[in-house]
Amino acid sequence: MDWAEIVFVMERSQRTRIGSRFRAHLNGKRIVCLDIADTYKFMEPTLGRLLEAKVGPHLRSRGG
Repeated sequence: MDWAEIVFVMERSQRTRIGSRFRAHLNGKRIVCLDIADTYKFMEPTLGRLLEAKVGPHLRSRGG
């Protein structure tokens, strides 16, 4: 967590858990909830496309 600038989570419950567990390491960092249900299988193409669509704008706005 120390090196991250933005932390992405799929669901709000994950955001809450990370915020509680790593509070000391999140100073000045953003946690972005993508509002994607954690129901996809590993490497599922649909999930990959959804992640690209939702994460991409956050990375492009930072010059990544």
